[in-house]
Amino acid sequence: MMLMMRSMKALFAVAVGSVFTNDNTDAGAYYNRGVTYYKKGDYDRAIVDFTQALRIDPNYIKAYRERGNAYYKKGDYDRAIADYSGALRLAPNDATAYYNRGNAYYDKWDYDRAIADYSGALRFAPNDAAAYNNRGIAYRNKGDYDRAITDYNEALRLDPDYAAAYGNRGIAYDYKEDYDRAITDYNEALRLDPDYTRAYNNRGAAYYYKGEYARARADWEKALQLNPNHAEARDNLEFLQDMGY
Repeated sequence: MMLMMRSMKALFAVAVGSVFTNDNTDAGAYYNRGVTYYKKGDYDRAIVDFTQALRIDPNYIKAYRERGNAYYKKGDYDRAIADYSGALRLAPNDATAYYNRGNAYYDKWDYDRAIADYSGALRFAPNDAAAYNNRGIAYRNKGDYDRAITDYNEALRLDPDYAAAYGNRGIAYDYKEDYDRAITDYNEALRLDPDYTRAYNNRGAAYYYKGEYARARADWEKALQLNPNHAEARDNLEFLQDMGY
């Protein structure tokens, strides 16, 4: 049984534009209702309203972006990408559209295009810690751990309380077999977010590779305490038990 430890991925928070209540046109009314549906999780109705807004006003940038967000939430990444591209055609400096399109490319495992879009977002929003974090994840998945670490460093410079960036940097150090630095980062992630289940799981794996089996067991047990359905922690704990520890 393989140890499954390096699955931690930052939650990709899709940036949603604000509702502009001063939109008094018919297109604005459809857009605003679409945003309301989106916030309620009714993505199909949201898409219908954003589509109607775009029929009335084909240059409605926010409607493209928010319809893309709704498609993204439904897992329809190709349509999401098409809408983010529509927003960028109208507003080439739209950092949010670059960021969200990068997330969609990432979920299609197209890491090169994801990196290009996160870089585009950073060109217009250079203080976006989440874009650095997500670009770091894409670099990590391409096996470029040093660039990943550089991006996590920048994310943490911009946001020193970014627990996910600490956790993700820990994974990159794990891949480089620098377990002490990985553990240090997991410790910091857990200081900031004591319920960070994946950080417990991954720190347990780092302890395992250092031969510190009691600490590994404690972390995996803690992960299961927080989330009894955490398959990786359960499998790792069973693997350790099979070894007699």
